[in-house]
Amino acid sequence: QVQLVESGGGLVQPGGSLRLSCAASVSIFSTATMGWYRQAPGKQRELVATIAGFGSTNYADSVAGRFTISRDNAKNTVYLQMNSLKPEDTAVYYCNARKVISTSIYNWWGQGTQVTVSL
Repeated sequence: QVQLVESGGGLVQPGGSLRLSCAASVSIFSTATMGWYRQAPGKQRELVATIAGFGSTNYADSVAGRFTISRDNAKNTVYLQMNSLKPEDTAVYYCNARKVISTSIYNWWGQGTQVTVSL
């Protein structure tokens, strides 16, 4: 059973920082592409950032330069460092693991963690 457990969300003022963590099952982490997505009320879930097993990263334009995704393969954990937070970053943030097995693509999701940016 693949499990992704997020932590680190909360309430922060505009301009502040938060770091999200996602701990993954050992069985998939090392070769999976890990990512963070977010969903604001009334909006579709959107990509925030991804990091491949070998470390290459990809960011949404809206967070590039402010957010940093990283992974610690020894701890089976992926992080999202969020700096210079804006009210529009308010959303539920979801951890994702994506892995290609044979010819099929598998996706696993965490339960989500709330990030609220407000005075």
